[in-house]
Amino acid sequence: MYRPYHPPADPLVVRELTHEQEAMRTRVRLLALPREPAFIAGCDSSFPTPDTILSVFVLLRFPSLELVEKVWSAGPVTVPYVPGFLAFREAPNLLVAYEKLIQKPDIIMVDGHGIAHPRRMGIAAHLGVLLDKPTFGVAKQKLTGNYTEPEITRGSITPLTDRSGELLGEVIRSKDKVNPLFVSPGHLCDQATATRLTLACLRGYKLPEPTRLADHWAEEFKKELKK
Repeated sequence: MYRPYHPPADPLVVRELTHEQEAMRTRVRLLALPREPAFIAGCDSSFPTPDTILSVFVLLRFPSLELVEKVWSAGPVTVPYVPGFLAFREAPNLLVAYEKLIQKPDIIMVDGHGIAHPRRMGIAAHLGVLLDKPTFGVAKQKLTGNYTEPEITRGSITPLTDRSGELLGEVIRSKDKVNPLFVSPGHLCDQATATRLTLACLRGYKLPEPTRLADHWAEEFKKELKK
């Protein structure tokens, strides 16, 4: 995968994005789902070239996790890479891909963080606010917070907290002896729901099926771009 060099961020851009993130944060609501989802989506973005973003949504029936739809959108990169503000770079094209879904999901599992973010506005929270849909994040690496390593067995969980003890997410061992996942609510979802659905979507892999399949189809759709 292409990993470009990113020059230092423009302080004025950082200030503007920070203000926008803080405004969006006031719209985040952490709530339990009113009912069990019938459809769950997964989404992911990648950058096949320095100037191109590829975004994928997969739609699965829940709880069977049968794949119902898979859609994608490729477009130009319009926002520079700024650490902590990835959502501004990825969300616009994700919205384009989302609109291609015939059946809209009841909740979206995002490959990234929800409120487990320095300003509580990771991409899962960002996307949830823009769509006004329930979202939560499942990330492979910690962005912020402190935690104790969970036991090595599948299903082991420890809290992810900030310095004051505020719960930011949960650290979940999704498969025996593999690195854990960092699960946090995004919008219109709470931690208990995010954790429960993550565990319910495991099928023997490290990643739960919605994000695993989104990643898989991203690789497949990259081949379409090269034709």
